[in-house]
Amino acid sequence: MPTLTVITREGEERELEGEAGLSVMEVIRDGGIDELLALCGGCCSCATCHVYVDPAFADMLPPIGPDEDDLLDSSSERNATSRLSCQIPFDDKLDGMTVTIAAED
Repeated sequence: MPTLTVITREGEERELEGEAGLSVMEVIRDGGIDELLALCGGCCSCATCHVYVDPAFADMLPPIGPDEDDLLDSSSERNATSRLSCQIPFDDKLDGMTVTIAAED
């Protein structure tokens, strides 16, 4: 199984094994990290699963869609590597990727 490293808002680093085919949000949620709210359940309608992606993996991700871009624009915490984790399909090519959970807006 591919692994995902998650850095919490407190700076704790946790390594999670994730099933390919899930979203990064689902891997984080299933890994027991509660601070990623994901209130909409992955429907790309709330931005509560905002993460910062390791720049080394940014080019491996699907492009940001217009809905995701609009939701990220509403965040005062957006940066160049911001993504909604519900919009990132997790698979073997992302093995070893690190994401940092963004501060709450």
